[in-house]
Amino acid sequence: MSSVLPTTHTALTVPEVMEALSISRFKVYDLIRSRELKSIKIGRCRRVPAESLRTFIETQLEEAA
Repeated sequence: MSSVLPTTHTALTVPEVMEALSISRFKVYDLIRSRELKSIKIGRCRRVPAESLRTFIETQLEEAA
């Protein structure tokens, strides 16, 4: 299983974020609710901008250091 971020997407679906981070759907929505992971809503669809996911990962790396 690859945990590489899709490079052709500017906004990721929740399942794509789940795969990229190897976490559950519940945890993705928990991160969105807590505003740790920024997202947008288009109609009924939730999307996470790729840049927001990169920022989240960088923040986590900085906090872990």
